[in-house]
Amino acid sequence: MTNNITPHINQAGYLDIAQQIDSPNHDARPDNSIISLIVIHNISLPPQQYGGHGIVELFTNQLNPGDHPYYAEISHLKVSSHFFIKRDGQLIQFVSCLNRAWHAGVSSWKGVERCNDFSIGIELEGSDFDVFENTQYKTLGSLLSVLKKTYVIDTIVGHSDIAPGRKTDPGPYFNWAKANKA
Repeated sequence: MTNNITPHINQAGYLDIAQQIDSPNHDARPDNSIISLIVIHNISLPPQQYGGHGIVELFTNQLNPGDHPYYAEISHLKVSSHFFIKRDGQLIQFVSCLNRAWHAGVSSWKGVERCNDFSIGIELEGSDFDVFENTQYKTLGSLLSVLKKTYVIDTIVGHSDIAPGRKTDPGPYFNWAKANKA
């Protein structure tokens, strides 16, 4: 995000500087939903391996179960996220912010269930066992800034905060202080 160009989200809910790869795994938010929550995740496919195409293939329902034993376990899943930040900081958007991406699953925040209804999901390429890259925090900081200017964001949480006991991401190596000041 250089050249003093201020990124923005257009009327269709897409960030102008993100690469767009459409995921079929989304639907309409309920009427009168207010986007107020951001959920941070981590993901790597295969687990703890970075730089491949597995995540894009998973989010676009193109994951080949024969490519890796783990893929055979998850290739049937219909999941997505609004945004994905690769290890090199590249930003991909899979779902319009105006739509409900399928990232949170069974979830609750402050007594309200179905967090997908009112949240934006951001996946970082990583795992519970590795530190995240500085360039990922830089991209995340810029993205969070744009989202906060566009929507009424009350809180930024980890997947583990809205699905405790079921999810652990973004994990112990995610640096919340670094993310908040990026």
